[in-house]
Amino acid sequence: MTTARLPLFPLNSVLFPGLVLPLNVFEERYRAMMRELLTTDDSEPRLFAVVAIRDGREVASTAPGLPDPTAPPERGAAAGFGDDPMRVFHPVGCIADAATIREREDGTFEVLATGTTRVRLVSVDASGPFLTAEVEELPEETGEGAGALAEGVLRAFRAYQKRLAGARERTLSTGAQLPDEPSVVSYLVAAASVLDIPAKQRLLEAPDTAARLREELKLLRAETAMIRHLPSVPLVDLTQTPTNPN
Repeated sequence: MTTARLPLFPLNSVLFPGLVLPLNVFEERYRAMMRELLTTDDSEPRLFAVVAIRDGREVASTAPGLPDPTAPPERGAAAGFGDDPMRVFHPVGCIADAATIREREDGTFEVLATGTTRVRLVSVDASGPFLTAEVEELPEETGEGAGALAEGVLRAFRAYQKRLAGARERTLSTGAQLPDEPSVVSYLVAAASVLDIPAKQRLLEAPDTAARLREELKLLRAETAMIRHLPSVPLVDLTQTPTNPN
């Protein structure tokens, strides 16, 4: 199993391979991470690992007024994550490749990254200015019947999205054709569906593409049935998550 040591960026969201991740970086520990990534040669990928937070705060109270102005200051790479960060992070995350890291005049950063490969946390090191982690790559197995399942998931997703859009005739995205490769479909639908973090995390951790698609089919049918009686909500972009404030 391939392992690597990478900077670790915990978030209150789940990143999937192929999905775009915009970040607004203002905490010093993550600024330090971005400065370190900028030392990588332009010809090399600027990689870091993203994991979803199981229990803890994405933004520590090191920043004035955030998240609680009355809380005592927390300092260090693991601020907000307790004495054992491994226990407060979900065990499976995703490597992100930072295509753009732009430093603003005030020292904060605007970052645009893309998820690439699933990884499992092996260990977390909080001794430096920012968290680092040893991660092992998780191969994406296809599983039995993935092709047919992908077709079924896309049909179910069309019905689900129409319900979200108030039953108006809308395409799956802004007119672009979705790929039909099963693993890509599974990740795009997982990211675009309006689900809580535990549900998205289960999809990320699925043992293979077919298992993920089967779970998505169940979720989509259940969600579509549920939102028949709910007000419309905006469509979710298929390839980009909302900007994370750190």
